[in-house]
Amino acid sequence: MSIKKQDNMEEGLLEKTGKTLADWKKAIKAKKLEKHGDIMKFLKTEQGLTHGFANFITLKYRAADAGSHDPAELVNAQYSKGKEALRPIYEKLLATIGTFGDDIEIAPKKSAVSLRRKKQFALIQPSTKTRIDLGLKIKDKEQTERLEGSGPFGSMCSHRVRLTTIDEVDSELISWLKEAYEKAG
Repeated sequence: MSIKKQDNMEEGLLEKTGKTLADWKKAIKAKKLEKHGDIMKFLKTEQGLTHGFANFITLKYRAADAGSHDPAELVNAQYSKGKEALRPIYEKLLATIGTFGDDIEIAPKKSAVSLRRKKQFALIQPSTKTRIDLGLKIKDKEQTERLEGSGPFGSMCSHRVRLTTIDEVDSELISWLKEAYEKAG
């Protein structure tokens, strides 16, 4: 498993826009823009960038994206402020998922950790001080009492499992994780 440290968009930035991220940051600084909306307007309207590239550059400029932060710090922050007791559940999930293969990308964000192969198959989010919501992407899988609809994850996941104890990372849950992993390849 690898932790994602660099956004793939940065790799294509020079090729698609003719400028590096550093060039774009200098241009924004020269315009003395600070607000997200103002920077977006400048990049899209005056520079003709697509929404995706404009948003990427804006987030990087303002250091407001998860990629601008150390992945370990993001995870540590998720399991702080009363959520420390949930960390063993997170660690057991990662250890279990790590046995599936070496092609898994771990991408910590501000409030959750995304797990991907070619596409996302799971999302681990400490939602409350007593519960982790595990989002799974298993297309055409019937819901059960435990394997609920996606809830707060919307279209990012097809299902959600609420976890409050480490014992809930059981054979049934592992089989759903494995199925999601396999379908993401």
